Amino acid sequence: MDLPSYPEKPLLSIEHLPFTKVARGKVREIFDLEDAYLMIATDRISAFDVVFNEGLSGKGILLTQMSLYWFDRLASITRHHLVEDHQARCKIISDQFPELTGRMMIVKKLKPLTIEAIVRGYLAGSAWKDYQKNQTILGYELPSDLMESSRLEQPLFTPTTKAQSGHDIPISVNKAKELIGRSILEKVEELSLNIFDYATKQLEQCGLILADTKFEFGLDEDNQIYLIDEVLTPDSSRYWFKDNYVEGEPQEPVDKQFIRDYLNSIDWDKRPPAPDLPNSVIQETLKRYEKAYQLITSLN
Repeated sequence: MDLPSYPEKPLLSIEHLPFTKVARGKVREIFDLEDAYLMIATDRISAFDVVFNEGLSGKGILLTQMSLYWFDRLASITRHHLVEDHQARCKIISDQFPELTGRMMIVKKLKPLTIEAIVRGYLAGSAWKDYQKNQTILGYELPSDLMESSRLEQPLFTPTTKAQSGHDIPISVNKAKELIGRSILEKVEELSLNIFDYATKQLEQCGLILADTKFEFGLDEDNQIYLIDEVLTPDSSRYWFKDNYVEGEPQEPVDKQFIRDYLNSIDWDKRPPAPDLPNSVIQETLKRYEKAYQLITSLN
């Protein structure tokens, strides 16, 4: 699919809409439409839970369009948060506010769960660091001969807390059950693994490896579970190029890891204030987001 068009100047904040703002996240801003929420993805950059001064022009549009692509294809696996007349309602708003075109989702009013569902198919990032200590990840016993970027025999469900500020904290499955209840947690785990399996098989067709990803879920008044927020984007997932994969070393990122790698190379304590990002890092990151978009939306 061709890349969507977007302005050269990044959209970093939204203060001019005639709707009540109910939340401002690191990337998204949420407004109340009375019967639904309007979720808008800005072009803000965040890493290590810090928001940077610079923006990534078009990022919010790319993230939104990839999420919409996946929500449509995952409808047979799970309920999702988009309202039924989503496209028509977005057009009404974009006709009045064209700067929001492509970066909106109109979603049901659901109660977000207090955990995030992480699924890992490969040993990377914090999971690799944990494994190096004692060959386990949050209670999962693993073979002793794994290397960095090794493929796991079975994908692992490793939930985290959902922090309102600061860092999310990895927790055991048993702790997650205490937070949201056994029956809800078991269903979330089942859905997460099913989505991960489906996406992994789809992505193999376009040359991408889904190393790990984050899902978020919410409940309606009847305690029915819905997939919410974003899904399978380079902001919430770790993507690698299949043809370049080499076990035993870090992989070339097709996601936000490119920015993290740069930040790990400089003298910064991962606390505000955020350092300035070189334009070369910003532009290279955008290229990788665009490549992910083109590969993912090429799937049938």
